[in-house]
This record gives sequence, C-alpha cells and structure tokens, in this order.
Amino acid sequence: MTQSPNSPPPPEGSTPADPQAGPAPDSAAGGASAAGGTPAEPAPQKSKYSSEERTWAMFTHLAAFSGFVGVPLGQILGPLVVWLIKREEFPFVNEQGKESLNFQITMIIAALICIPLMFVCVGVFLLIAVGIVDVVFTIIAAIKANECVSYRYPMTIRMIK
Repeated sequence: MTQSPNSPPPPEGSTPADPQAGPAPDSAAGGASAAGGTPAEPAPQKSKYSSEERTWAMFTHLAAFSGFVGVPLGQILGPLVVWLIKREEFPFVNEQGKESLNFQITMIIAALICIPLMFVCVGVFLLIAVGIVDVVFTIIAAIKANECVSYRYPMTIRMIK
C-alpha cells in the first residue's frame, strides 16, 4: 500500500502496516496507552526521595498559606517551622524550606514596598499582583516538590543560603 503525501514515514526498523488498521496493540500494556494511541512508556524509575520526604518538602511551600488564613506573618512562620523541624532529617526538605523562606521574605518585602505606593494609586494594583504571584508560584513549587523536582522560585532574593 502507498503512503499518503501528508503522513509521516514509518519509524526505522518497523514494517509498513495498513494505515486503516491503526496502531499495533502493546501486549505489556494491554493495548495503546491513553496518550493518543502510542505504546505505553516504560515505568518511571524509583524516586531518590521517600514519600515522607516529598510530602514534608511540599508542606514547606504550602505552609506559606497560613498567612492567608489570619496567622500574622504566617507566610514566613509556616515554612520556617516546618523547615526547622525537618531540615536535619531530610536534605530535600532543607533545600526546599530555604527556597520557600527566601521567596516568602521577598514577597513580604515587595508587599511593604507597595504600601507607600498606594498614595499614588499604583500600590493597590501592585499589591494585588504580588498576592497573585505569591499564590501561583507557591502552588507550582508545592507540586514540583511533590514530584521530587528541586524548584527554584523566580525573582527571589536568596538571603538564607
């Protein structure tokens, strides 16, 4: 059978198949994967961090939300408490705790800069933007920490080394 001009060439080492038949079933996965009919990828390798370590690293980021529920300076105190308790036990928590603290300190400084700017009507919009950036990057960092990825916040003053 001939290939249509718009279809990609078959991969090297494969035999031409009937295009109407669809992809060949993958015996290990029981058919094509959910990723659009391609064979399933190999199972991911085991993480170098334990599930408990990943969870505590995620909590160092999520603890910053304690400031949004009424704890004074909770954006700093939440990650600080988790980091101080678990930094000796888990190296990944130590790394992510410092990263979370540095970012939250940077966000507090940015918010404090916005306060005098409120007198020229720009500060309100900047304060809202700082709040949105804080929430979005904190959620991204928590997800990445749970996936064993060492996340580095952008636009961060790294005071705690």
